Amino acid sequence: MFQRLFHWRKQNLSNISRNMTNTIVKSSNASVVTSSDASIGFRQLFDDESCTYTYLLWDSETKDAILIDPVDTMVDRDLSVTKEEGVNLVFGINTHAHADHITGTGILKDRISNLKSIISLTSGAKADLHVEHGDKIVFGGRFLEVRQTPGHTVGCVSFITDDKMMAFTGDALLIQGCGRTDFQGGSSSNLYDSVHSQLFSLPEECIVYPAHDYKSRTQSSIGDEKKNNPRLGLDKTKEEFIDIMNNLNLSYPKKIDVAVPANMRCGVPDV
Repeated sequence: MFQRLFHWRKQNLSNISRNMTNTIVKSSNASVVTSSDASIGFRQLFDDESCTYTYLLWDSETKDAILIDPVDTMVDRDLSVTKEEGVNLVFGINTHAHADHITGTGILKDRISNLKSIISLTSGAKADLHVEHGDKIVFGGRFLEVRQTPGHTVGCVSFITDDKMMAFTGDALLIQGCGRTDFQGGSSSNLYDSVHSQLFSLPEECIVYPAHDYKSRTQSSIGDEKKNNPRLGLDKTKEEFIDIMNNLNLSYPKKIDVAVPANMRCGVPDV
């Protein structure tokens, strides 16, 4: 079980955090993790076909890196960027099992030895490691906090940097919008609660980095979304939000029948 994959020895708490590198720390042990003074390196990458953002983050001192929401057709680009930045990619992470593209984690695992894939336990998808609410994904001396944000799908999570200044929100919170809630165990009621309790509770200056944008926007902030998001901000009630979502009349996702089954297998196509 991944819960036991901790790379640390029995010793006093003052020394534990130095050994918890490139691993998952369960929520029950999260208090022993402290971030380093090293800055977080950052690259935002975009796939024109699926309008998906992929994010490369790394500890500027150790060069250990993670990749959030990779796309299968963009793996060569991602590997080129990691080489350009001189970083060591240790985790390929997904915010949820996507319906509009196949994740690149399966291909990345074939191309990079020892790279581990990560997705939420509630997604039901295969991965090397599964995370739950409150867990911490440690890369070098920095970490991402896992926050459960279901609603778009039952297994959605968001990732928050240790300084709470960056939020990778997947499809739970988009720029001036949110993900649809009409498939994959989606729930408008749950999404409203997730955004308000887990994301809108972050500092207003926290930068929002979503999984998609269709208007060439790259980022927002928690404060801006609370004030101006037409679905979830502006003091919208849950009842108003549910009514909005029930009347979107969206078309059936073009790639869902291929993408979701593959993503449930960590991006490995059905053969």
